[in-house]
Amino acid sequence: MSTAVAERTLNAADRCDRCGAQAFVRVVLEASGGELLFCGHHARAVEANLRPLSREWHDETSRLLEKEPVD
Repeated sequence: MSTAVAERTLNAADRCDRCGAQAFVRVVLEASGGELLFCGHHARAVEANLRPLSREWHDETSRLLEKEPVD
């Protein structure tokens, strides 16, 4: 059995599986198709070990550098 995970933009409701902070990286595992969510800090901490096991590594950490419009 495989689990399909639709590609989507992460939002403020998506939380890091390690610490509960806002998630900016979504990882889909190759073997199970399961999804893991990480903040930027924890994504970098697990990337070397987890990336070879992943089917998809969706990284939105560049959004951390975006400035919000000023009214």
